[in-house]
Amino acid sequence: MKFLFDFFPLIAFYAAYKIYDNDIFIATGAIIAATLFQITYNWIKHKKIEKMHVITAVLVTFFGGITILLHDPVFIQWKVSVINWIFGIILFGSQFIGKKPIIERMMSNAITVTSPVWVRLNLSWATFFIGMGFLNWYIFTHYSEATWVDFKVYGVLGLTFAFVILQGIYLARHIEEEPENKD
Repeated sequence: MKFLFDFFPLIAFYAAYKIYDNDIFIATGAIIAATLFQITYNWIKHKKIEKMHVITAVLVTFFGGITILLHDPVFIQWKVSVINWIFGIILFGSQFIGKKPIIERMMSNAITVTSPVWVRLNLSWATFFIGMGFLNWYIFTHYSEATWVDFKVYGVLGLTFAFVILQGIYLARHIEEEPENKD
């Protein structure tokens, strides 16, 4: 259920875009409202807000607000690239700050792999996010707004899902089994 709730703002954006005859400004208002609702709901229910949701909310509100204020969709289109680049830079930078890359800090309690595997995994995610930022930029600068909206929903999700599967296959080859306790 959490997985679907994480995509609630994207679903609201796409639904508003399609329901209101491809109106990017109504869709932008919907994603801002849905993102703020998502954060509020998480705070009320769990008394915490995930850092990724905070970063996304700030950028959605900033770029979305400018989009609506200036009546120019390019700002909400840039948001996707900026978010991906920020995540990519954070992941890449975590290789050099602290003792463990971010991916290892997030996942080491669930799986055990060697340090070089964590580094490759972290770098592959950093590269993926940076590449997705450039791909989004290419799509919104070379194709129609409607094509970009479809890419934002289906392309980004599809490519991310495929990348997760590839990462799972890679990890499956390197996961170290925990020794069994013999009582």
